[in-house]
Amino acid sequence: MEIALVREPVRAPARRKTSSARTLTEIRSLARSHTRTALRVLVGIMRSDDATPAARVSAANAILDRGWGRAAQPVENGEDGVLELIHRIERIIVYPGSASDDVASDP
Repeated sequence: MEIALVREPVRAPARRKTSSARTLTEIRSLARSHTRTALRVLVGIMRSDDATPAARVSAANAILDRGWGRAAQPVENGEDGVLELIHRIERIIVYPGSASDDVASDP
């Protein structure tokens, strides 16, 4: 009488399931716990006569960005016509029936 040995696959130990959202929350929380220290460092650099002008301006901008938010960046319509292309694509997708009119009138 023969006994057949069947090997079960070896399973790796179960890893702790961590969602990326939870990890990001933990990272944000850790970073925010250093806010006062980081702000003091930025103010120190901004006020330092030994720091380069570029470092002082960078620190000042970082402080203003955190206190007041970043300034709105205008979208420029350069010579390459990016905005016109976006509007044309939007018209074609939203109003497909009138797309043939737009194509015929565009150079």
